Formats: sequence, C-alpha cells, structure tokens
Amino acid sequence: MRTALVIGTGLIGTSAALALAARGVTVYLADHDPEQARTAAALGAGTDTEPEGPVDLVIVAAPPAYVATALADAMRRGLGRGYLDVASVKGGPRRELEALGLEASLLSKYIGTHPMSGREKSGPLAATGDLFEGRPWVLTPTRETDTEVLNLALELVSHCRAVPVVMDADAHDRAVALVSHMPHLVSSMVAARLEHAEEAAVRLCGQGIRDVTRIAASDPRMWIDILSANPGPVADLLSEVATDLDETVRALRALQSSDEAKRREGTDGVENVLRRGNAGQVRVPGKHGTAPQVYEIVAVLIDDQPGQLARIFADAGKAGVNIEDVRIEHATGQQAGLVQLTVEPTAATVLTAALRERGWAIRQ
Repeated sequence: MRTALVIGTGLIGTSAALALAARGVTVYLADHDPEQARTAAALGAGTDTEPEGPVDLVIVAAPPAYVATALADAMRRGLGRGYLDVASVKGGPRRELEALGLEASLLSKYIGTHPMSGREKSGPLAATGDLFEGRPWVLTPTRETDTEVLNLALELVSHCRAVPVVMDADAHDRAVALVSHMPHLVSSMVAARLEHAEEAAVRLCGQGIRDVTRIAASDPRMWIDILSANPGPVADLLSEVATDLDETVRALRALQSSDEAKRREGTDGVENVLRRGNAGQVRVPGKHGTAPQVYEIVAVLIDDQPGQLARIFADAGKAGVNIEDVRIEHATGQQAGLVQLTVEPTAATVLTAALRERGWAIRQ
C-alpha cells in the first residue's frame, strides 16, 4: 500500500490516517466538513487535496447511516483499488450497499471492518496514531471478497499495529451489541441517576461509580448513529437485563419483609445475580487477550505531587516486580490518593516489603 484515501476525518478516520502516514503511506483526506479535513491534515494525518488518480485503498470512516452511500459514490467514481469501512456495525451497511445495485465486480472490491478501539472524545483533535495498537480489528470478508482487497485490509491493520479478527458480519453485530452497545446504554442509565442527585451524595463517588459511568461521557449524537444501525440485538439484550432487574427488585423487596421465608428467598435472588455476575466477569479476557488470571492488589498511599508514580514504578522495578495494571483512587477533599498496583500473587509479598522498606505507606 502506497496511497490511501480516508473519507471521514473524525476520531477513527484521523487515527488510521496518522498511523498510515507514519508508515510512509501517502494519505489523502476528505470530509463533508472541509474544516475538519484541514484540521486532520494540520495534525500530520495527510493532505486534504484530491488524489490525481485511484489510490490503493479507500477507507470510509463515516457514521453507519452514511457508510453505504459514501462507499457507493467512491466505487462509482473509481477512487481506489480496494474499499473498506470502519463503522461499528457490519451487516446493515453491507446489505444497504448491495441494495444500491452496484455491479458484483465492484462489490468484490469491498470489505467491512471494525477496529475495536475508541475514546470518549470525538473529532480529529482526539485522534492518535497509536489508538489501535494491540486492539482487535474485525474483518468481515465474504466468499465474493477479492483476495487483493483482503490483503490491503490486513496491511492496514498491520500498519495500525492492531490484531486482525475474522468474523461473519451479523455475528459481529451481535457480539458488539453484547460487549459495547448494550453496556454503553446501561452505563448511561446509571450515570443518569446522578443528574439530579444531592450534592452530598455525589461527593461520595468513588472508583466503582467512576468505572461504571466512564463511557457515559461519550458524544450522544455519535451513539445515536451507532445504536440506530444495530437496534435489534441491543434491544434483545436490554430485554434480558430488564428481566434480571425485575427479579432483583423483587428479591430486594423481599429482604424488607418481616417473613423469614421471604427474606431467604430475597437473599437467594440477590446472591444468584451476583454469582452469575462473577461467572460472566471471569470470562473477560486477561492481559494481551489471554485467559483471565488471578492477581493481587498492593495499595499504596501517595501525595498528589509530581513524580510520585514514577518513584513507585522505579521502586517496583528495583524489586524485580512487574506491575500488571495500575489504578488511582483519589481521596475526597485531600491532595492524596490510593494507588492500586495489580501484580501476580507470588509478587505481592515481595513488592509490599520492598515498598515499605523504601518508605511507602501500604494500605491493607
């Protein structure tokens, strides 16, 4: 791949363009908003001029509702050797493209893809060239997909340092409904409870509520586009969640009863949903997509001052301990916080002793 045209210079399109430009690919940028394309060009993602002839790969990074139209226009104009989109749903755009009456020879030059990466922010200014590194990038070829186009898509994934995953388009849509679209709506529903909550209650927010509501900060307009393209599978999953909610509400009401038998039923009902949650959570892939592992947390109290984290990491390195993950819980009303270092169980005792020896305050 020597040349590429990115149509749509939002977060995903500009991030892909930045990655390609950094690998020496000549990238052309186009957007319905010329100012947005100029912004992406100014960031080093490519040039907002038109290519003189067909490029190797046309990348459509438009919202799902506009993908088919943008692809069909690009194909009829002969803008590239191969075409792909990066929308978060795959079955609908493919069927819409087929319904537009394109010749089979043109359809064979298209492959639907979806990089499983993003941010709460949108637009070219939120883009980074490393957005996709280590992340799954789904490819949905069909029997008609030209081998050259599949290879171009794989080259794009390689340039972005992502991990290719081949799936059926409709299976992909059901999967993202489960792991992305439905959780986003549930996160938004939880966050909505905070909108009119008393200030005294909101001030008690800890890491748990921050974890649950983080993705609720995303642009609603973008998510309306996404959900409108995949409403059926998301609605099916939310219906199942609603059933669980109804049963859990009944179980909690039973816990208020003065009848011992009803309280036991309530306890069983709440415990059931919590245990099912345990069983589902352990299936979430672990580090680098491997099987989940059991880790231990070493909690360290730190002041909110420059260099504190660097010191902890350096001291952990001197102790020969690899930190698998790190989280920070900030203290309310104080310039301090709790750093939670995730390590292998065999390393927890070693790290705790080493950090205490170097003057760190460990919290059990």
